[in-house]
Amino acid sequence: MTKRRNEWLDWIKALIVAAILAIVIRVFLFAPIVVDGPSMLPTLENGDHMIVNKFSYLVGEPSRFDIVVFHATETKDYIKRVIGLPGDHIEYKDDTLYVNGDPIEEPFLQERLDRLSENQSYTFDFRLQDIKGNYKTIPENHVLVLGDNRNNSTDSRMLGLIPIDRIVGETRFIYWPMERFGFVD
Repeated sequence: MTKRRNEWLDWIKALIVAAILAIVIRVFLFAPIVVDGPSMLPTLENGDHMIVNKFSYLVGEPSRFDIVVFHATETKDYIKRVIGLPGDHIEYKDDTLYVNGDPIEEPFLQERLDRLSENQSYTFDFRLQDIKGNYKTIPENHVLVLGDNRNNSTDSRMLGLIPIDRIVGETRFIYWPMERFGFVD
C-alpha cells in the first residue's frame, strides 16, 4: 500500500513541476501567436502559427527589420516589422526608405516592388513628422513599425510610435502550416 501511495505522490510531484515549468516558459520565454490578416504579406500569411520569443528583448533591444509582436490595444496584439529605432529620422520617398537621410534597402519587399508598374507606389511617401506626435526623430524607448503589406496595414502611420515596453517579443519561426515550417527572414 505504501509503495502504491509513493508512486502516486511521485506522479503528482512530476505533474506539478511540469505545470510550473510550462507556465514559466509560456509567461516569460515563448508563446504561440497566430497571424490574423494580410498586413504582413508576402512575408507572413493569414493563419500562420508562430512562436514569439519574449526573452530576446529582456536582454536586448529591437533591431531594424525585426518582426515583433506588440500590444496594440488592451485585447489585441499586432505583428509588424521594426523600421525606425530611437534617434532615427524616417522618410519614405518613391518607395525608398531613408534613415537619417541615407537610403536603406528592404530586401523583403523587393519581389513586390519589382512587380509594380511605373506609376504605382507600394509605400506612399511620408515623413516621421507626418505621424501622430510630429517628431523630428524617434524618441528613446519607442520604435516605428510597418506591415510588409504597406497598402493594407494598420501600423505606426495610424497608431503612432510604439513604446518598447509594449513589445511582447520577436517572432521569426512558423510552426504551422507544415509547408511554411521554418524561420522567416
